[in-house]
Order: sequence, then structure tokens, then C-alpha cells
Amino acid sequence: MATEPGRTIERNNRRTRWLHAAVYLTVLVLLGTGWWLTLKQEGRPSFLAELIGRPDTEIHTAVGWVFTAVAALGILFGRRAARTLLTDSVRFRRTELRWFARWPMAVFTGRFGRHEGHFDPGQRIANLVMVVLLLALVVSGIGLWASSGGPAFVWFNRIHRWSTYIFTPVIVGHVLIAAGVLPGYRGVWRAMHLGGRLRRRDAARVWPAWLERASTDTPEEHRPGAGSELPAGGGDLRDRDETRSRHGREPG
Repeated sequence: MATEPGRTIERNNRRTRWLHAAVYLTVLVLLGTGWWLTLKQEGRPSFLAELIGRPDTEIHTAVGWVFTAVAALGILFGRRAARTLLTDSVRFRRTELRWFARWPMAVFTGRFGRHEGHFDPGQRIANLVMVVLLLALVVSGIGLWASSGGPAFVWFNRIHRWSTYIFTPVIVGHVLIAAGVLPGYRGVWRAMHLGGRLRRRDAARVWPAWLERASTDTPEEHRPGAGSELPAGGGDLRDRDETRSRHGREPG
């Protein structure tokens, strides 16, 4: 469904969205084949292995190299975005403690605490954890490929396995939130899909300070009129549901 420019705002550009798609597709294949091999199924081809006609070990290694190349190219050609991700992810403010206190209920009500970052405090922690774990997986994966045995192989294998164990629930949580399954994050999936534009009311709920900064760069004719978006950092989803039921449409 098309959305009006004044009611939406671009969160991520095309290059960022394509990089994100390449990363999550390769990561999903790596997790699938990695867990298949971890569960001692090496002698039994997975569905993907049967489809491609290659062993799971070969698929895992090849896609691992593809992921490494994608990550390297992303850093090389997206230095500004990488810098934003890292600098914002390590910056926490004392005032944002309220965000953490309200988060358990806010995932259902949408009443998140105010924060000033490009990413919310939870995203920042997840970003740092995922970057560290992906780096550990890449380095240990290359180590496993380069070594044929001995103490080095044992250590690389141990690091690779434990990084996978920790990374899996983190990525599952990331997908759960990013997909908008939890009511408080409803609509945020548009930030990485369908043009990277999400509704301003969703941006105001999840990334209020970013929306305010981004809106100053938005042409005036594309900005919503007075009262067309929720107050930054607020917006109870139940209140909007009641408004929708009274007027028979979604509030703008």
C-alpha cells in the first residue's frame, strides 16, 4: 500500500537496505547450515544441500566467504554509516535509564522512554553484541579453514561454536523486534523494506530524537500538518486503537 510522503520519512537509503538484505540472507544460510552440522547431521544432506547439490560443509564455507566479502565492502563503501553505527552504539546517557525501566511494558503499549540516539538503547546493545560475535565468527571461521588440526583448530572450533550459541538468540530477538511482531514495534519493519520509509508516528514512538533531527532536513511540503503525529517518545497503541474504532480509520 502506498503511503503519502508527508506521513512517512526515509529511515534507510537504498544502499543500506541492500547491504542489510545481503547480510541477513547470508547469515540465515550460515546459521541454518551451521546448526545442521553442529547437530551432527553432516552425513545427511539438508534441504538446501539437496537443492544445490553440494554438501552442507561446502555451502557453509562458501557463504562464509561471501558474508566476509559483503561485510568488508559494506565497511569500505559505507564508512559514514559504519561510523554512525559504532559511535551511536557506544554512546549512552544517564537519562536513558528510564528507557530501560519502561521497556518491558513498552514493547506492548508503545510508551517507550525518551532517548536521544539514532538507535534506541536496546538496539545499541544488540548492535555491539552482534558486531563482536560476527567478528568472532568470521575470524574463527577463517582460522578453521586455514588450520587442519592441532591446538589452534581446537580453539578456533570452540570460539566458533560458542559464538554461534550466543549469537542465535540475539539474532532471533532482533528479528522478532524488527519484524514488528511485538505491538510496541509495529511498523518499524518498513525502515528496511519497501523503500525504507516508515510512518512518522512509528518513528516518533521508537526514534523520537532521530525523527526531530531528520525532519529539519525534510522539505516543508512533505512534513505532516499540526497534530498529524504523536508526541515524541509517546503514543500508547491502545489509545490509537480506540481512536481508530471511533472514526473507522487509522489516525494520521
